[in-house]
Parts: sequence; C-alpha cells; structure tokens
Amino acid sequence: MKSLPFYYGWVIVFVAALVQFASAPGQTYVVSIFIEPMITEMGWSRTLFSSMYAIASLSAALFMIVVGRSLDRFGTRRTLTALIVLMGLATIWMSAVDSEWKLVIGFASIRAIGQGSLGRLVGPTMISTWFIRMRGRANSISSIGGALSMAVFPLLVHMFIGEFGWRMSWLILGFSVWALLLLPSIILVRRNPEEIGLLPDGIPNSNRPQNASGLSMDIEVNFSMREALQTRALWMLTLSGISMPLIMTGLMFHHVSVLDSKGLSPWFAAITMGLFGPMTLIFNVCCGFLVDKFANRFLLTAGNAILIITMLCLMWTSDTWQAVIYIVLLSASGSLIYTTNTVVWANYFGRLELGTITGFNTTMMVAFSALGAIPFGLMHDQTGSYDKALLMLIAMPAGSLLCALLATPPKKRLATLNK
Repeated sequence: MKSLPFYYGWVIVFVAALVQFASAPGQTYVVSIFIEPMITEMGWSRTLFSSMYAIASLSAALFMIVVGRSLDRFGTRRTLTALIVLMGLATIWMSAVDSEWKLVIGFASIRAIGQGSLGRLVGPTMISTWFIRMRGRANSISSIGGALSMAVFPLLVHMFIGEFGWRMSWLILGFSVWALLLLPSIILVRRNPEEIGLLPDGIPNSNRPQNASGLSMDIEVNFSMREALQTRALWMLTLSGISMPLIMTGLMFHHVSVLDSKGLSPWFAAITMGLFGPMTLIFNVCCGFLVDKFANRFLLTAGNAILIITMLCLMWTSDTWQAVIYIVLLSASGSLIYTTNTVVWANYFGRLELGTITGFNTTMMVAFSALGAIPFGLMHDQTGSYDKALLMLIAMPAGSLLCALLATPPKKRLATLNK
C-alpha cells in the first residue's frame, strides 16, 4: 500500500463512494418507489404507511450510537463488513413482509443500516480519518457515489418492480449490496493511515507521537466524546443540521404527490426525481472545495437560508419551470448542509473518537429524518395540500440558521494534546 504511486487514502475514497452508492435500499428515494405497489397489495393508508416508516426510522436512530462506537473500537473494516451482511439480510426480510409488525422491523433495519450507517456515518468518518487538509474535496469526490445512486436506483427499481414485482425487487437489491461491497470492504479498507506508516493527506510517517489507536497526536486537536459534549459547538452544530433531513425526507417521500398537488403530472414528477442525482453531484463537488476554504458554520448558515427560499418557492410553484427551480434549490441547500456535516465534526473535534461523536450527530439526523414523512402526510390527508406543512415547518431552518451562526470552533488547551 505504501508503494503505490498515489496516496492510499484515495482508495478509501473509492470504497466510501461505493458504500454510498450501495446504500440505496435504505434511502428514501428508493423506498418511495415501493410505496404504491406495497400500499396497493397491503391495503394500508398513506398515513399509516408513513407513520410506520417514521416509527421504524426513529428506532433505527439509536443504532447509530452503537455503530459510531464500533468504528472507534473495532475499526472500519470489521464494522463495515458486518453492516453489509446485515443489509443484505434486511432486504431479504423486506421481500417477505406481509404484516405491519414485519414492515416496521424491515424499515428499521434498512434505515439503520442503509440510510444511517452506510449513507451518513461510515463513509464520511472513514474519509475524515484519512484526510485533514483535503477533507472537503475527498468527501465531495466520494459523494459522487451517492449522487449516482440517486440518479440510477429509482429508475432501476421502477423497472425491477414492473418486471418482477416488489418482493423480488427487494431480493435483487439485497444481493446487489453483497456483490458490490463485501470484497472491497474486506480487502481494501484499513483503519487509518498510521496503520500503514502514513499520516493524513499522504504525508510519510516521521515517527511522530501516537496514541493507543495509532493516531498522530501533535498535528490536530482531539476531543473525547465527554469533552465534546461539554462544548457549545457540539450542540449548536447538531441543531444546525436537524431541519434539512426532516424536510428533505418529507418532500422526497411524497415527491410525486407533492407535485401532483401543484397540478403537475405524475409522469413529470417521476422524471424530475431523477434530477436530484445530477444536481446533487454538481453541488457536492462545488461544496467540497468550499468547506476546505471557508468557515464551516457560515456554509451551514447559507444552506439553511437556501432551504427557507426553497420551501417558499415550492409553495408558489404552479408550472414545470418553477418545479425545476425548486429541485435545483433543494439540491443546493442539501449539498451545502450535508457536505459540510461530513467534515465539520472532524475539523472541530479531531479524529480520536470521531466515530462516537459523528454517531451521536447521525442519531439526531436520522431521528429527525424519521419525522419528515408524518407532517406532510397528515396535512395532505386533511387539506389535500402540502402548503400548510411547509408554512408550519419553515421555522425549523430559521432556527437552524441561527444555531449555525453560533457554532464557533471549540477551544482546547494545547497542553492536553499529547495526554
């Protein structure tokens, strides 16, 4: 690995991109494709289906703390391999769902592993352990996997369901996860650069002091989880990021229905779902360079400001060109917030207990993501429109914007660095 003509961290970036690509079975943009055929067969209401999805996702949020701690304790390779095996089993379970309790367990499993662990936690934590100066750029490159997943999987799943039915489609997704990820995670993944005699960003190891985990301690400030919990920055950063997962999940979960309520055809809504992938890819790459150059809290502020504009834009949407603008704005705000969130925790708190700290944040994001489908579904069932839900929820990004401004980097005395 040390003899490669390039830094081995870029191999880690490739694996992280593959992980994000294959996390699709647990993501809302794939689950939403299954809603109609599953509701039709089961005879459940949209509100009931949304509520079960939310309950399961809330349960899954607690799993993020366990995964984050496992990353610090057992390393990325063993944790990732276990998650991949479990993800395949979870999709097999989904293919056999025939009752409400089975659906809740299935949703909890695919959301905990796919959307939470693989989609948000493992990849960014893995990259942030291998990079410091180029964290933003490395994470933006890996986000290509997530963007491609968003562009490719909705169309594939739609085709699979039409050809094989929704039960067989879940099986296909599960075996695809195993085929894509098992070997790369076992063969290519390593815990950190120090393990192979390097430092982050490809600097040769010059016998710098290390801690018990093999991390160099004299090049960055490292906080333990206990120390991080005592800082204002951790709580402000957490609150600055909770509005986006809730609102975006709700909008994407009901995407076809949202645009239909604006007088736009279901065909157009299905086509525009595919726009999120390329738009997110473009914005993620741009944001990756921004987070290496500008204060992270200001980028989180900008992301929440754009989210407010996005929600107002959707309320006034009545034509196709306005719907396209809404998708562009939602992609831009999501990229700013999510890309910044992939690096800000390592930038603020170091790599020593990064898995545990990001696991805490991911728990909060997954929990609020779980709530997203409920207010939109309830308001639509009661009023036939989503505008009241948008008006009610617009206070959330406004509060997150203020918290982002207050999230100044934490201070730690240099004397504690090598303890």
